[in-house]
Amino acid sequence: MTDSAPSPASPPASKGPSLNRSTSIVGGMTLLSRVLGFVREIMLATAFGAGAAMDTFLVALQIPNFGRRMFAEGAFSQAFVPVFTETKTQQGHEASREMVAVVMGTLGGVLSLITLLGCLAAPVLVWMFASGFASDAGKAELAAELLRWTFPYLMFISLTSMAGGILNAYGRFALPAFTPVILNLCLIASAFIGDGGVHVLAYAVFVAGVLQFAVQLPALAKLRLLPWPRWGWGDGRVRRILKLMVPVLIGSSIAQISLLLNSNLSTHFGDGSVSWLYYANRLMEFPLGIFSIAVGTAILPALAAQHALADTQKFSATLDWALRAILIIGLPAAFGMVLAAGPLVAAVYGHGRFDAHDVEMTTWALWAYGAGFMGFSLVKVLVPGFYARQETRLPVRYAIIGLVIGMAFSLGLFVVHRASGIEGAHVGLAISTSLTAWVNAGLLFRRLKRDRIYVPGAGWGRFALKVTLATLAMSVVIALFHVPIADWLALGPLARGGRLAVLIAAAIAAYFGVLLALGVRPRDLKPRRG
Repeated sequence: MTDSAPSPASPPASKGPSLNRSTSIVGGMTLLSRVLGFVREIMLATAFGAGAAMDTFLVALQIPNFGRRMFAEGAFSQAFVPVFTETKTQQGHEASREMVAVVMGTLGGVLSLITLLGCLAAPVLVWMFASGFASDAGKAELAAELLRWTFPYLMFISLTSMAGGILNAYGRFALPAFTPVILNLCLIASAFIGDGGVHVLAYAVFVAGVLQFAVQLPALAKLRLLPWPRWGWGDGRVRRILKLMVPVLIGSSIAQISLLLNSNLSTHFGDGSVSWLYYANRLMEFPLGIFSIAVGTAILPALAAQHALADTQKFSATLDWALRAILIIGLPAAFGMVLAAGPLVAAVYGHGRFDAHDVEMTTWALWAYGAGFMGFSLVKVLVPGFYARQETRLPVRYAIIGLVIGMAFSLGLFVVHRASGIEGAHVGLAISTSLTAWVNAGLLFRRLKRDRIYVPGAGWGRFALKVTLATLAMSVVIALFHVPIADWLALGPLARGGRLAVLIAAAIAAYFGVLLALGVRPRDLKPRRG
């Protein structure tokens, strides 16, 4: 066509939202999802506790999540979006519609087969992810039964990821960013349904998967991008997507292998171990997701632009700013997480079926994760220093080294546990995860500094000393509030929440009060030029 007017088959014209507005939309929906996710964990802990039944559900949920992280939100989304955007930009709407038909048809066909095989092979998958259940036929059978309901989630969330990528390419960000909220809402609702059996949780995951995909279909139809799917394994675009997926799958698999190993080992450490690690990890990931990941996400575009302009001073200054920001927020967060772990777990989870023993075991795990919080945070801000320069091999290599060290620690702990039966062995798995993060962060930092990609700015010693002194003052305040966990559990839910709020407010006031007294001002966190 030579006519510039839009054809009847074209989607409605739209400039799309600005970059700032798009970021705000996605950020707002992500924050909503994380807050609701936090509420979800509280509701699940209260309604279902942390025993054998909850362990089986978490394993049944973890298996499709394993595939989701590697495939739907990892390799596929990163491979599909660039190819689809290129097709849309260079070839127009009809070519885009044709691509949607063959990719959705091929992806749907492959995923349908995988789902069928996964449901049939549920007992085998349970053994792979939770071999400790093999000694208890009831747990293994229950986990396999739940998995047959949760495994289809992988198919639906993969199709959801594809639909979200299409909508994002057309400037529709709100709906794809909202879809994770649906899973949280379904699981929260399940806490009020049934007689406390975990089957209702598996049903909720299945329903959430269907809904997450279904809610995006009207938006695709409005863009006239909902053609009848058709098989197209030999299509060049499908082949290209598969080719792009392979290296991303390899990189994504590194962290997932560690997760798989620790999940499997935890099922050998007695009832509740899987749940205790899960709940503690969720508490650790809440500040990590809101702050540390946000810093890493924010600096990547700036670093990429500075690298393109060959402005090494600004590149280093941006990394310097990010490291200072991580230190000034991450260090007190880590200390607070460890020192106030008991009150935090008691106030958040210690209700209903989540008993005193569950609180204690989860507290121990949170200590271990808290010790690694700075390591996790540093990885989030150091990796962009490599990706912005299109250097992807070194971060993968360092991640593998950290993984091997962490896995060796986990396996050593497993041998010790089998020989002695030590209580709280699940804590060692959390320690191994933290150790992996610290090793990875150390290698990343060392390389950036060695290659003079990052040159520390002036005044780091004084700045670090001031932050340390403020953190020590905060720690003293937390120590003054210390009482045995039993005393916290003796309080009612509102009283616990109120006391925890006072503790957090006092700790924050002490920390920032000392920083101000020592002369630390917001301007000290501005990026510097070398």
